[in-house]
Parts: sequence; structure tokens; C-alpha cells
Amino acid sequence: MMDPVIFSFTIGGFNFALRWYGVLVMLGVAVGAWFAEREVKRRGGKGEAIWDALIWILPAGIIGARLWYVVNATLGGNQYYLQNPAQIFNIPQGGLHIYGGLVLGALTMVIYLRRQKMDTWLFLDAAAPTVLLGQALARPANFINQELYGPPTTWPWGISIDALHRIGEYTDLAKYPVETTRFHPTFAYEMLWNFLAVALILYVARRFSDRMKPGAVFFGWLVLAGLGRFLIEFVRTDQPHVGGSWISTTQVVTLIMVLVGLLLLAWRYGKLKLPLPPLPEKYQVS
Repeated sequence: MMDPVIFSFTIGGFNFALRWYGVLVMLGVAVGAWFAEREVKRRGGKGEAIWDALIWILPAGIIGARLWYVVNATLGGNQYYLQNPAQIFNIPQGGLHIYGGLVLGALTMVIYLRRQKMDTWLFLDAAAPTVLLGQALARPANFINQELYGPPTTWPWGISIDALHRIGEYTDLAKYPVETTRFHPTFAYEMLWNFLAVALILYVARRFSDRMKPGAVFFGWLVLAGLGRFLIEFVRTDQPHVGGSWISTTQVVTLIMVLVGLLLLAWRYGKLKLPLPPLPEKYQVS
């Protein structure tokens, strides 16, 4: 297994480390922003605004991802952050949840765009598939950290997880020996799903460009991103569940994403009436 730390050094009693997790996440952010810039320009907007907005979106996304992770863990019965509230701010310790980052990051982007008097729907449609792309590029970090794996499997692509990174019942090494036990690489399943979803969204957006209305790509992203994560959660072993049920808290969120996305797509194309303000038929390009 690769060492999660690329290199580290100590200055004045403080240790600083460059980790693969941070490098790959930033790679995903950079590639996603570059692709979003191209998509904005393709729609006639000011693509360079993506980089200006990123100054605000990135820290907001990190804060949102951390808070969602803490709340999700606490709702699942983990008392660690209630007993050690200062650790909520210990982001280098690990623990970020993509959906918290998306919510606060998207909200920050919308506020920024409105203040700059730019078309919000143009940027949301441009950024939606690039979020999936950036997330997919960052997923190998989970392999390096030996996290986000599923239950044991005999499938040929199962991965080994050392004793230090085992969770739950899989810490029983007599029942699940390190030498012979392999686990589902659920992070890889999500990575593959994201690549396929990006390809599908881009294909539809280009193939039927004359029929694409503002908001349609974003609503489609809600469906595909939500559906993929909902299905993959069935083979995740680290997620808290609602009560004693079979459904995880993340699955509740993703199921809502899918349903909302389907309803909004049907409404956007006149197949369903909803009490919502109408959206423009064309992007507002200045």
C-alpha cells in the first residue's frame, strides 16, 4: 500500500504533512474548474468567472463537507464530536462528506453569481457534470487511505485492507484474516459511475443541444449523482443508518435528490405542473 503522506517536516514543534488525499482532491478541483470554464464559454458565458468564484467556493465547500461529516457521524450514534467538540475543527484528522461541500459550495456560488449579475442557471448547468468529474479524479485517495470500502468479496477486483484500517466486525482478524480477505472497493464503483454519468450528461447536452433548456443539465445531474450514490451505499460498511433500518442517512438524501431531479425535469419540459416560478427559455448572456 502507498504511504498516505508524500512528505512531512516539523517547524517549531508543529508538524506539516503533504498528503495524497489533499493533492488528489485539489487535482479534482482544478480539473473540474478548468472543464467548467470551458462549459461556461461553450454556452456563451464568461468562463473566467469560475476561477474568481472558486476563491469563495473552495473554503465554503471544505467547511460544509466537514460539518456534514460531523453531523452525519453524530446522527449515526458516534459521540466522539460531542465529547471532543474541538476535534470538529481538526480537518487534517480526516472526515469530509461530499454532499456538505456541494450544498454550501453551491450556495456560495449562487450568491457570488447574483452579486456579479451573472446567469445562475448557465453556471449550474456548466458546473454540474464537472463536479462528477472532479469527484471521480479524487477517489483514488480513498484507496491510498484504505477507506470507503465495502463488505468482503471473492470477486477478482477485491482489495486488501490492513488491520489498522478495519472497522466494525471486520476487525476480527480470526474471522477475516488480512492475508486472504478482500473487500469491495466502493470508492472505485463510485468513480466509474461518475465517469459514465459525466459522459452521458455531456452526450445528451450536445446531441440534443437544441432541446436543452436552462436548468435541465443540473436537474439531470441531481438524478444521476443521487442514483449512483444511493445504489453504492448498499455496499458501504461505514455509513450510519436511520434508526435500525436498512437505509443510511446518505441514502435518504440521495433518494430525495433523485426524486426532486425527476420532478423538476418533468416540470421543466411541461409534463408536470408545479407551483414554481418559471425559468427562462434561454441563458441570459451579457
